[in-house]
Amino acid sequence: MSTRPEILFPLFADLETLGGVGPKSAKAFEALGITAPRDVLFSLPYSGVDRQFRASAQEVQPPDTVTVEVEVGRHMPGRTRTAPYRVEVTDALITFQLVFFHANEAWLKRHLPTGQRRVVSGKVEMFDNVLQIAHPDYILTPAEADHIPEYEPVYHLTAGITGKLMVKAVGEVLRRINPLAEWIDPALKEREHWPDWHDAVRAGHAPQGPDDLVYTNPVRRRLAYDEFFAHQLTLALARAQVRRGKGRVSQGSGVLQDKVLASLPYAPTGAQARAIEEIAADMASGLRMNRLLQGDVGAGKTLVAFMALLVAVEAGGQGVMMAPTEILARQHLDGLRPLAEAAGVVVELLTGRDKGGERRAKLAALAAGDIHILVGTHAVFQKDVEYHDLRLAVVDEQHRFGVAQRMELGAKGTASDVLVMTATPIPRSLALAQYGDMDVSVLDEKPPGRKPIQTATVPTARVDEVVARLRRAMDEGRQAYWVCPLVEESEVVDMVAAEERFKHLRAALGEGAVGLVHGQMPPGEKDAAMAAFQRGETKVLVATTVIEVGVDVPNASIMVIERAEHFGLAQLHQLRGRVGRGTAASTCLLMYQPPLTEGGERRLGILRETEDGFRIAEEDLEMRGAGDLIGVAQSGVPRFQIGDLEHQAGLMAVAQKDARLLLQEDPRLETPRGAAARVLLWLMRRDEAIRLISVG
Repeated sequence: MSTRPEILFPLFADLETLGGVGPKSAKAFEALGITAPRDVLFSLPYSGVDRQFRASAQEVQPPDTVTVEVEVGRHMPGRTRTAPYRVEVTDALITFQLVFFHANEAWLKRHLPTGQRRVVSGKVEMFDNVLQIAHPDYILTPAEADHIPEYEPVYHLTAGITGKLMVKAVGEVLRRINPLAEWIDPALKEREHWPDWHDAVRAGHAPQGPDDLVYTNPVRRRLAYDEFFAHQLTLALARAQVRRGKGRVSQGSGVLQDKVLASLPYAPTGAQARAIEEIAADMASGLRMNRLLQGDVGAGKTLVAFMALLVAVEAGGQGVMMAPTEILARQHLDGLRPLAEAAGVVVELLTGRDKGGERRAKLAALAAGDIHILVGTHAVFQKDVEYHDLRLAVVDEQHRFGVAQRMELGAKGTASDVLVMTATPIPRSLALAQYGDMDVSVLDEKPPGRKPIQTATVPTARVDEVVARLRRAMDEGRQAYWVCPLVEESEVVDMVAAEERFKHLRAALGEGAVGLVHGQMPPGEKDAAMAAFQRGETKVLVATTVIEVGVDVPNASIMVIERAEHFGLAQLHQLRGRVGRGTAASTCLLMYQPPLTEGGERRLGILRETEDGFRIAEEDLEMRGAGDLIGVAQSGVPRFQIGDLEHQAGLMAVAQKDARLLLQEDPRLETPRGAAARVLLWLMRRDEAIRLISVG
């Protein structure tokens, strides 16, 4: 069944089939993301105006709205053409004025005849100690007064779309909807006291007061759940598709893993051991693994990933680890080498820099199975790269990877398992929305021996004290990062550029002691500067945020972040995580330019208080909203029209559980509830999901 069900035809007709909507307003509606009647339905009001009757305009505080019956007094036309036209009116207690700009006198005299009674509704303002309503929203005779809603919904509008047109369009669409069969689990619907879908949509557009507009309201929760459920069904179908793809049983013997564990100076944390177990169980299951390994900076993801790669090797296959940049690929290689030596396996690097004979030799060794584990950039998946028996692909820093790329990745090996690592702690609701098709392992313990990082804030004026502190640390043999906000002087933003800061620090600390890395440098120079810092030849590395992800220098124990107020919370947390990797006590100095905005102050305060990446991620989500946090456009997270990712994480979790359960019991969605769920997928424009069912 891959055609839209007939019951939904009216909701997907042309917008111009709605009364009052012509080609011009149809075009204007597009700016609101509305291209079909169905979109009108899901554009719920965001606020409302209380228009209940009052005895007198005195009963409300300006600038509130009042609805009141008045007797019309004298008309006072403006003295000049541009002056406002005033009409005096008297309610039960006071006399006040109605004010009109660019007035049409004949129209006003016809609608507001002196001596007659009228009902007016509009926003009350105080001007020169006189109460007034400028351009009332309603002027009606007492007999028509019931045309004024007691509580009037307010919609998002755009140029060319008035509130009146929106209300009219909503009314037309609501007349078109039919009751739909229920896709929500009956027990859940009852427990939550949720209305039926068609009742919920009607109620959503007819709020009775402010309480009906909040995300905790049962009507809003039900409609948000419908969006989440359709999204999770789509992800669950993608997951089922990947798992249906023939999996391989990769059963580890434990021989190589034991060698590595024996070589470590410490025992893995409970969280690491648990993650290794979950991954090994997935790989042995015969179903395609699609797992996210989520851990804060320094939680020990590399060890877990390497153990997973060893399972692939123990089972007679190969593994590949892919990083977003060459510098990170090289670092992964450096991190894995000692572990690989302990296990006696061959690890090799492949990047875009490998050319000619060297590259051909690597590819031949890979195809012959002589290379057990390949590390590299996306070069590891180019067309001519052939594996002898690829069983596991580990992808680092996943937010550059959507569901589609994940499905492609699995296609490269005949049925390789996929493990994705991210060092960005993601709030639960976003993790569910973004990675709902994956199973998640979380590393939420720090490995032993990690010392807490002391975090302090310093105004920029005290930069000399900071430099003096660096000098002392250098004398003790320690290293430091100095992160600058921008490269190249920009007149617009008075930020000290990396180049300037580099010159200044070199003058203060000595020519050879300071290195520089920024985004505009050629890759070779960048790598050389990083390498010199890693070897300890330079003591201070001045950098733009290119060092944010992954670079590891255990001897670096000071992180200075200049103009820290301009960075996002998660970014500051990632940068801070570059220190505290060795035995020395570490410090992070957040330099800021007073006065701080409220948001800036809150961000820096949270960082001083906590090192818990998951708590920081939740705060970041609350402060910035889901869209900004992940750059929704490129992250594979849909924009929900009603659902609120910041506040409804629990609802998203229920939707995921429910979607997976439904597909377990009814993989082709053929039962009555399954058929209802198909209608929901069509309603939510999830055509891709429907394609997955018909393919399946």
